[in-house]
Order: sequence, then C-alpha cells, then structure tokens
Amino acid sequence: MTKRHGYALLAAIIAVIVVISAAIYVGVSADDGEDNTLAGGRTPHNSAAPASTGTWVGAWSASPAGSEPGTEVNGMAGRSVRNVVHVGVGGTAARITLSNLYGQQPLNITHASVAVAATANNAAAAADTMRRLTFGGRPSVVVPAGQQVVSDAVRLLIPHDTDVLVTTYSPTPSGPVTYHPQARQISYTAEGDRTEDVTGAPYTWQTPYWRYLTALDVLSNESNGTVVVIGDSLTDGVTSAMGENRRWTDVLADRLRDNSDGPRYSVVNQGISGNRVLASGLGRPAENPSGLIRFDRDVLGRTNVKAVVIALGVNDILRTPHQTDASRITAGLRELTRLAHARGLRVVGATLMPFQGHRGYRPHLEDTRQAVNAQIRSGKVFDAYVDFDKALRDPYNPRHLHSDYDSGDHLHPSDRGYKRMAKVFDLDTLKGAAPAEL
Repeated sequence: MTKRHGYALLAAIIAVIVVISAAIYVGVSADDGEDNTLAGGRTPHNSAAPASTGTWVGAWSASPAGSEPGTEVNGMAGRSVRNVVHVGVGGTAARITLSNLYGQQPLNITHASVAVAATANNAAAAADTMRRLTFGGRPSVVVPAGQQVVSDAVRLLIPHDTDVLVTTYSPTPSGPVTYHPQARQISYTAEGDRTEDVTGAPYTWQTPYWRYLTALDVLSNESNGTVVVIGDSLTDGVTSAMGENRRWTDVLADRLRDNSDGPRYSVVNQGISGNRVLASGLGRPAENPSGLIRFDRDVLGRTNVKAVVIALGVNDILRTPHQTDASRITAGLRELTRLAHARGLRVVGATLMPFQGHRGYRPHLEDTRQAVNAQIRSGKVFDAYVDFDKALRDPYNPRHLHSDYDSGDHLHPSDRGYKRMAKVFDLDTLKGAAPAEL
C-alpha cells in the first residue's frame, strides 16, 4: 500500500470514529426548576433558580472512564455517594451533570444535593450551604443506561478555590457504576439516604473514585468562559499529592484566575489515565474511549467552551499495540483540532514529554516521540503549542525527565513537575479565535 493510500485509509477510519462518537453518548438536560420543599416541611435555603447575573462556566469536570469493578449488579443501591470536588472559580449558583454512560439499567436518583465543604477534604458541609437539587423541578430523576442528565440550577454562593460536596442517593440496583478512577481526591459513602446530612458523620466509607458526577457548572462573575484540557494520566495527575489539587491544570486555573492581564477563563480537566488519541479500550461503550471518540462529549459538550488544550499521544506510542507511525498520531491530533475549529475554538497542543527509564521505554519508541514533537513544533498540528518536553526534560539527557520533575517512575511528573508544566504555559496562547486553517 502506498503512503498516500495509507493516509487516505486513516482519514476514512477517523471519519467513521467521529460519526460513531456522536451516537455513543446522548445527553438529556433539564431546564431550571421551581423551588421545592424538603422533608419535614423545611424550605431549602436560597434554592430557587438563580436570578443573579453572570456567566455559566465549567468549575469542575471529570470524564466518565469506565464501569467500577464490583458494582455490576447492585451499583450503589441503598447508599449515599458524596463526591468531593475542587472548583477553581466561584459563583452564585450551581448545576451538576450525572452520567450513567456505563450503566446497563436505569439509574434511579431519588435525592441529590450540593453544598460547600466545611473544610478541605471533609465530608461535612459549611453552615447554611446545603441545597437540594432538582431535575425539571422534581427532586428525583431516572437516568437511562448510556445517558446523562443535567440538574436545575440552584442558588448557592461558592467561593473560588474551594471544595464542593455533591451527594446522590439511589435506592435500587443500577449497576455497573459509571466512575472516574483516578480522582486524586477522597470522596465518601454512607448507608441509607444521607443526602442532606451536614455533619458528615454517617460518611464512614472512603473512596478514591468519583462516581456518577461528571460536571459542576457555576454562574460566575469571575470568569467568562471555559478552557477544556483533554489528556491522559499526565493531565489526570495520577502522581500528584492526594487531596492537594496539584495537577498541572489546577495550577493553570490559579494562574488564569490571578492574572488580570490574561483571559478570564475557568479550567476543567478531562484527563483519563491511559488515554490515547486513536485507540479505545474494550467494551460497548468502550472503556477509556479514545480522544477521537470522546472529544464531542468531553470537550465540545462542556459549558461555554472558549479554548481547548490537547495533551495526548504518549500512550499511543507507549501502550501495546505500539503506534510507531508518528504521522498517524498527528493525523489524529489534527482531526481533534479540526473538530474544535468547526466550533470556532482555539486549540493549544502540548509536546510529548520523555520517558526513558520507564519500563515501557524502547529506543524506536523514542524515535516516534521525537517525530511527533517535530510535527507539533512545525506549527501544522495546533494553533499554538506549549513545549512540555523542553520544560521538563533533562538538558544532559533529553530522553529522560529532569530529576527535579520526575515522580520516580520516569513518566509522570512530581508535584514540582506539574507546577512547572503550568508555569511555562503561555496564557496569551488561549486568546483569540481559531484560524480558518492551519
């Protein structure tokens, strides 16, 4: 087969993948609802749909990555799930997205709530912040298998750079549970319906996962748009300190919030550990879906997106079966850029960082990484790029991470390395509209 025919075949495959992705994940959203009365006749504090002004932006998000092992039959039946998430920007109202993407039966949520955490890494709610969530004006919702639902908006003052508690209760079996396994954050579960418990005392079970919850949006006066970062474990932050919010995207969010000269954007992290541009995992729907498969849902489907950062490609090279044709990887990256451009979004890409010393390293894989980076640096893949490779490599051995930035596995950065990634990111590259073509 000639090289021209090979690229034509790749283009056809990519087109089929994108068409399939549009059909895999159908979202169901609800309009802002009316106020509801809590059990015992209590009225939720400030829980009506918001009347304040601002812009809806993504404050936090996590991609559904697969089905949680051991939940195939019962799911989380009879238990309250209290997800702890960290928001970089604040707001005066909130709404959530719940996913049943990997469920094989309807997910019946009878109660859901949102509250500001009393302190970091805590299941207790701050005083007077507990709010009951509704869906189309009702306190319960059924999420069909393979779909998602968006709650009504609820008034709640959420400070920036704080933890938020999102709690759901399902009384009936609804497995398997859709989850994000590499949260780097401890969340909690409790027996029974403890959705509106403010003390946190019943939440005696801890979990390193996020379950069902895939997005938290806020009505914000601090931000006028969202930056979505799609990536792999290096974006997921798998070696960052637990509960400390030291992923490079967390530091980027802080920089954008604190820099008065930069764009006023929030940041949401759509990293999935092990993620690739071209290939997905097993199952239907596929676990750990490829960047091409999930781009429409995880990037274009987020709230008020203004710019996209793409940090993918190293797992295409490193994971079996190894993709050693750099042009195939960059063709996939160009397709992601094209999809973003079709929505008028600016795209910043990242060079691939070194991994010599990692158990999967092979010299010919290094050649592929260098070839991908050369194409990225040529300016023909993304609108702009951040050179993570240059920033974190050892200057005396460019195939290896600098020891100051290496977590120890020679692939993932340390907290210091993640901070370095965010610090070298040029905020001005996020400004402006997408060009007509690269």
